[in-house]
Amino acid sequence: MKRTAIAIVATATLPFVVLPVAAEASVAPVSATTRTTPGPAASADRHGPLSTYRLTGDDGGSKFEGIGADQRTGLFYVSEVTGGEIHRGWALFGRTQEWLPGDGVDGRFTARGVTVDDAGRVYIAGGPNGIGTGRPDLWVYSQSGRLLAALRAPGDNVFLNDVAIGPDGAAYFTNSNTPQVFRVATGPIGWGVELWSDATGTIETTEGFNLGGVVVTADRRALVVAQGTTGDLWRFDLRTRAVSAVATGGADLTGADGLVREGNRLTVVRNFQRMIATLRLEPSGRSARLVRQQASDPQRVLTTAKTLWGRTLYVDSKFDEPVASGPYEVVTRPLAR
Repeated sequence: MKRTAIAIVATATLPFVVLPVAAEASVAPVSATTRTTPGPAASADRHGPLSTYRLTGDDGGSKFEGIGADQRTGLFYVSEVTGGEIHRGWALFGRTQEWLPGDGVDGRFTARGVTVDDAGRVYIAGGPNGIGTGRPDLWVYSQSGRLLAALRAPGDNVFLNDVAIGPDGAAYFTNSNTPQVFRVATGPIGWGVELWSDATGTIETTEGFNLGGVVVTADRRALVVAQGTTGDLWRFDLRTRAVSAVATGGADLTGADGLVREGNRLTVVRNFQRMIATLRLEPSGRSARLVRQQASDPQRVLTTAKTLWGRTLYVDSKFDEPVASGPYEVVTRPLAR
């Protein structure tokens, strides 16, 4: 029997700053009541694409993980692991602002992967937020910051790591603790989450973070998911839900975290290995060929990335610092110099 959890959430409005699309080209999105940190430039491409976007951190130190991008508006969203805040920026400005508070607001004390659908709705993976606490595992918000859903996934060992929007408009979340993918969608009775695929018996989990980064294949018939502990890539068929290994020719992808697909190019962000791998991914996702491995900035632990308006934005997590200190940044130049 398919296990499904349903939640219908009251639409309480949260503190937010609206970034009107029509006005964004002429004025930076700033509010007197919102913490901001100046970025390296006030306007975008006057002097070429920005190389960094500054994030706001807490006095006690902040660490970051996920990023979602809205291609329609140029907005991007970054998750804060320490507290669960969500920060928002615009591709053409070097500063961001805290868009959604954390520290327990809407039951969120931490956050991981983020994505945005075609309607501008923001999906947030909660990592271990719900383990042993009864708190939500994931959230969905409107672009205005209105809470649409706060859901618990079926099961008691759920670490939701990353999320991607499928061709059906649903959001697919990976579970790092058990080889599972959950599907989240809205229907006639509200938002719901189901255990969509359980690959136990096919994917062997090891100690650490297993399933993580996820993208849709070019032919839009499957998901490709990274297993960070082993460096394997896995194909989840969207029609049959069958799971199979992606043939990579033995490419070393250990530490694989975020995935970015542009056409047949797959970028694999290898966090603590401080490497970025580029592969040529076959349209069906059944095989991939390593093109190159490049060292990333040794002063950063990059976790994931998203493309937005002609640039790729990488999150500097600060995971290598016991107590993180600024500057806190999203970068577009990730490689070692």
